[in-house]
Amino acid sequence: MAHQVFGTKLNRDTDQRQALLKGLVGAMVRSEAIETTEAKAKAVKGLIENLVTKARRASLSDVRQIEEVIIDKDLVHKLVHELAPRFKSRPGGYTRLIKLGNRSGDNAPMVRMEFVVGQTIVVAESAPVKTKAKPKKT
Repeated sequence: MAHQVFGTKLNRDTDQRQALLKGLVGAMVRSEAIETTEAKAKAVKGLIENLVTKARRASLSDVRQIEEVIIDKDLVHKLVHELAPRFKSRPGGYTRLIKLGNRSGDNAPMVRMEFVVGQTIVVAESAPVKTKAKPKKT
């Protein structure tokens, strides 16, 4: 039975894992897109989504909880005042993962993790298929 399972361990002890996730969150807020391994991106995605939700509310306690994860005050300000207002009308799903292929050194699957900008809905329209009418035999 898996009681109180945090998530993926990423082959690190607790302190290293927390430092890694905090670093990835800071890099994501700073540059709004990062390239990392798929396992790390999936591990940090929930944390980033949670922080953006708290930044949307932006109460004092929410900002203090954000500051526990993001140490740099400039990045907290950017998250609360620049990034979060973009997602005011969005109920969730603030990030996307785009697969890039495998890394050449160790064949690890790489992804590009970025914030979703606006409502980008892609509707695939198929072109009408033109078929030639078969001539009738008489």
